[in-house]
Amino acid sequence: MTKIRSTHKNLQVIYEDNHVIVVNKRAGDIVQGDKTGDTPLSEIVKQYLKTKYNKPGNVFLGVVHRLDRPTTGIVLFAKTSKALPRLNKMFAEKKTQKTYWALVKNPPPKNQDRLTHWLKKNPKNNRSTAYHKETTGSKKAILNYKVLKTLDSYSLLEIDLETGRHHQIRSQLAAIGSPIKGDLKYGFPRSNPDASISLHARQLELEHPVKKESIKFVADVPNDPLWQASLDV
Repeated sequence: MTKIRSTHKNLQVIYEDNHVIVVNKRAGDIVQGDKTGDTPLSEIVKQYLKTKYNKPGNVFLGVVHRLDRPTTGIVLFAKTSKALPRLNKMFAEKKTQKTYWALVKNPPPKNQDRLTHWLKKNPKNNRSTAYHKETTGSKKAILNYKVLKTLDSYSLLEIDLETGRHHQIRSQLAAIGSPIKGDLKYGFPRSNPDASISLHARQLELEHPVKKESIKFVADVPNDPLWQASLDV
């Protein structure tokens, strides 16, 4: 697969065809507009398409999934009304394979494990609490992790999600004593200089919504010394 690069508004395009566009989100970008009023990634991608193809009027772009604001990595958008409902269905039915990388200070108890918790979201502080047993208003959350590499002071984990819950990776890793580097909300003692957390949506694999062939995307890790040290795994 050919990797396409773009410097439009610092936008890094990983892949684009007639029906989808895949970008590598930077820390601090919001995927879709919210109450902050900050320009969302969806609008930046629309402007990129408008400029690239010299399109008059509005550009169609469908938001299929999201990443937390301080998280980096793969975000896929639909470019056509034909692709959007098909992609929405795939994500809703968990017919996609999402792989994340995370840097944690405290190594997890096991080198690999399947974690099951029940998460309950508190909308007041936008935080999810992980419980070991089902509780009122909670949702079951399952992930699989393995330690890919042990660095001097941190461990690199690879995480595959079986469910998609609010702040799932962040809350589940915190629950086993391994909060993600920079994640103050979930117990890490200090923030990263750029206010990011060291959680990266590394890979996405799914069936193309129109061509019906398997496609896989990989997003470069941030240009940060610790992330770069994690690459030779």
